[in-house]
Parts: sequence; C-alpha cells; structure tokens
Amino acid sequence: MEKVITPEFRVSFPHVFKAHAFQDQEPKFRLTMLFDKAADLSAMKQLASNAAVEKWGKKIPADLRSPFRDGSEKEDLEGYEGMVFINATSKQKPGVVDENVQDIMDETEFYAGCYARATVTAYAYDAMGNRGVSFGLQNVQKLRDGEPFSGRTKASDDFDAVVKPGAPVDNEPKQAGASVFA
Repeated sequence: MEKVITPEFRVSFPHVFKAHAFQDQEPKFRLTMLFDKAADLSAMKQLASNAAVEKWGKKIPADLRSPFRDGSEKEDLEGYEGMVFINATSKQKPGVVDENVQDIMDETEFYAGCYARATVTAYAYDAMGNRGVSFGLQNVQKLRDGEPFSGRTKASDDFDAVVKPGAPVDNEPKQAGASVFA
C-alpha cells in the first residue's frame, strides 16, 4: 500500500493513544492535521488522486468529497483560520514518536497545538450516498511543541516549589491579577 510522509502540521483533536467514537460510529484512532495554505501538499494530493482512480477508474464521480478542507469551514475553532485541514483515521493504534524517534508514552506530550508529521495512506469510499477519498493514519512523529489549543497551562507553570518548614512562605499565585470580586 502506497504511503507518504506529510509536511509539518499543527495537531488538532488528537486521539492517537485511545480510539474515539462519534455518536454511533466505530471507535477509531484519529487526528486532524492543520496545514498552512502555502504548504506543499502535492504528494498527498497525488496519493488521494491515485486512490480515486483505483476505485473509479476514469469515471471519477463529480460529487466526490475531498479530504482537503478549507479552515474557514471551522472558523469557530482556534487555529483553523487560513489553514487547510485534513482528517486521518485508523482502526489500529498508530505509533507515536518524538523528534528523536523515541516512543511517546506520556499522553500529555502529544496534544492539540503541538507540531507533527505523519505517514498516511489514502482510500476511496462509496457508502450510503457518500463518496470521497480519506486518509488512513499510519504513524505520527511529534516535531516540536506549540501553544496548546486548550488554553490549559502546565502545573509547573502554575506553582512554585514548596518551601521547607520554617522558611518564609509566599502564598501569592504566580500570575495574580486584580480580582473582579474585590
């Protein structure tokens, strides 16, 4: 089966450690890849085109759903503006490694907002009136950290080290601001 390595993308909605199901769907491992509109997606487009030709030959349906979607469709979601987004899924758990090709075991290290690349395959589908091409998620490599989409901070950023008994204590929060309830 033909596969490609994607360009770098920003991760959104990662479910790469535990399968996730929407409503009555079968649980799958999945993630959404956010690519800058200037990214070179030619290898992925060729892979998708090959999958469509393999399924339908020269008679590719005009109403075929593309896996390449405009981020403006999801303007209410952080990070989608000005991006192309692509969903990739798998029934099998993908391998997840860091930039040094070491397995990532701590699920908090791979999060919505970090940057990664993936190996993907493409397949065409024709089910219940829906026809299109999708990407199968094979493996993922985290390339670098990014601003988390959740807005949640790390515990190490919220707290100072505990002072030993008898030493002066500073109980002020790290980033205290004026209270609206004063």
